[in-house]
Amino acid sequence: MANLFKKSVNLIPLKVIIALAMTASAVIAGVTYYFTPKYSRVGYQPTQPVAFDHSLHVEQVGMDCRYCHTYVDRSEHSNVPATNTCMSCHSMVLTDSPQLAPIRESYATGEPVQWVKIHKTPDYVYFNHAAHVNRGISCVECHGQINEMEVVYHAKSLSMAFCLECHKNPEDYIRPLDKVYDLNWEAESQQAQARMGEDLVHQWNINPPLSCSGCHR
Repeated sequence: MANLFKKSVNLIPLKVIIALAMTASAVIAGVTYYFTPKYSRVGYQPTQPVAFDHSLHVEQVGMDCRYCHTYVDRSEHSNVPATNTCMSCHSMVLTDSPQLAPIRESYATGEPVQWVKIHKTPDYVYFNHAAHVNRGISCVECHGQINEMEVVYHAKSLSMAFCLECHKNPEDYIRPLDKVYDLNWEAESQQAQARMGEDLVHQWNINPPLSCSGCHR
């Protein structure tokens, strides 16, 4: 009796197993990549090649965020300062400090310091820093009280629910533009924040997107 099926049919179970294994591997790799502390875990605090104390530079020295993060109000991204930004002060201050040796070496060689990125949105998420800070959203809303951190850590979840909470109720988070970089500023009360927030939302015609396409482009 002739065979009803070709011999190649015998390979179907093997192909199915391989396809399932590849799918499972892709899912595991995706979860491993996007759910590591670098993307989602509150408290992630990597060791940087050079210790940078935000509390010293901001609270004691009085530096504005934009001195180092120069494009935060003009670009989608908040840039990490180049070595020459550091050396504009440290060519005169702590010039022989061993802790700053990597900075001096970078300045001399032109090779950038390999800073470890702490806050990073996944590749499938669109976020524009300039659009937020130019409409009254302060650094502290996403990064926490970074001006008090001796070592920067991941303070907020930055999850989709976290973002949507602000998009649904922008009046609870918005502040005057001259207070965006004053990281210690707070409204006098919740009622004052609500009144001011509602006024600013109306004045600036703020209507944050709530649909998927707002952030997933």
